[in-house]
Amino acid sequence: MHLACDGRGRPLALLLSGGQAADGAHLAPVLEAIRVPRPGRGRPRSRPDRVLADRGYSYPVYRRSLRRRGIPHTMPERADHRRHRAHRPGRPPAVDAAAYKRRNVVERCVNRLKQCRALATRDEKTAAAYHALVTLAALRLWLPKCPVDPSDMP
Repeated sequence: MHLACDGRGRPLALLLSGGQAADGAHLAPVLEAIRVPRPGRGRPRSRPDRVLADRGYSYPVYRRSLRRRGIPHTMPERADHRRHRAHRPGRPPAVDAAAYKRRNVVERCVNRLKQCRALATRDEKTAAAYHALVTLAALRLWLPKCPVDPSDMP
C-alpha cells in the first residue's frame, strides 16, 4: 500500500501494488492521485507542500522528478548511493532532520488504518475488494469524531 497523507494523518491518495514491487516506482502515481478541493472555485490542488519519504524513494531519478515539478522533498540517502557517489564530486543531498521527524504522521496513519482487522490481516481475496476496504477505512479517518451520549446507549 502506497499512501500520501496530510499533516494531520488523513489519507489523500492510496495506491495498491504487489508486495514485490519497488516503492519508488509508485511515487509519481501516488502524487498524481492527490486532489484537494479548494474552497470556492478553482481546480483542486494536486501538488503537496513537501514530500517526506523514506529511503525506498531516495533514488536520484525520483529526486529529479520532484525537483522538476517544483516539490520540495526530504528523504535520507541510501548507504549504497552514498558509496556510489563517493567517487564523484558534488554536494550530497541534504536532509532536514526536523522536517523528516514529521514523517511519523504517515506511519501513524497506516497504523490507524490497520485498526480495521480485515485490513491488517489481508483477508480479502482480490485486489479490488482490498482496495475497497482500504478506502472505507480511509473514509473513517476523515469523518469527525462524534461524542456518544451515555444516556442514548441502550
